[in-house]
Amino acid sequence: MAVDPLIELRDVNKYYGELHVLQDIDLTVGKGEVVVVIGPSGSGKSTLCRTINRLETIRSGTILLDGKPLPEEGRALARLRADVGMVFQSFNLFAHKTVLENVSLGQIKVRGRRKSEADERSRRLLDRVGLADQAPKYPAQLSGGQQQRVAIARALAMEPKALLFDEPTSALDPEMINEVLEVMRQLAQDGMTMIVVTHEMGFARSAANRVVFMSDGRIVEDRAPEEFFTAPRSRRAQDFLSKILQH
Repeated sequence: MAVDPLIELRDVNKYYGELHVLQDIDLTVGKGEVVVVIGPSGSGKSTLCRTINRLETIRSGTILLDGKPLPEEGRALARLRADVGMVFQSFNLFAHKTVLENVSLGQIKVRGRRKSEADERSRRLLDRVGLADQAPKYPAQLSGGQQQRVAIARALAMEPKALLFDEPTSALDPEMINEVLEVMRQLAQDGMTMIVVTHEMGFARSAANRVVFMSDGRIVEDRAPEEFFTAPRSRRAQDFLSKILQH
């Protein structure tokens, strides 16, 4: 069990109409832990991710960040979204703003930094994700892999306590996937708390502290990657792995 819990979900339930998409979810993520969430399509992985920064509301249960329940709305919610950064499948960058402006904007608006200070921090982070020379360009001038690395820099610029990744590489061409995973591996090594929904099993194996396997809205297994990949306990996980590891 994590010594110092940063994110806790207790008995969380979520419905879309009649569909019970998250069923009695209990999950604790400790500070500095990297938890990779995997499972078949429609198992609730992305929804789980999105409840943690209240992009999705829950029907019942409790979600805590640093021991406090998630705020309902208003400024506190904007702060929560800065504290729990999110990187999506689609990069969600502002097309009419430069790369530098994209990374600086939230710092100025939510964190209240001066533009000069925000820009300086943005440049450092763009350098960290290998894109220092792309600062004056617009998103459309970048490859998908570069855009996703800008999105990661933008999330980091808010100095989040944790980062959520919702299938960050699934919209990318195969040759771009690694450049994004490499940045994520580096973050993991630097001790960033991360919850990553992904189909990239190599990343799950090499970077995760724990693998959470979901099926039909439930957490079926929550184990160390090596154990999970070599000896999954549940039938559902065995089936899932046999399908994806053959390719």
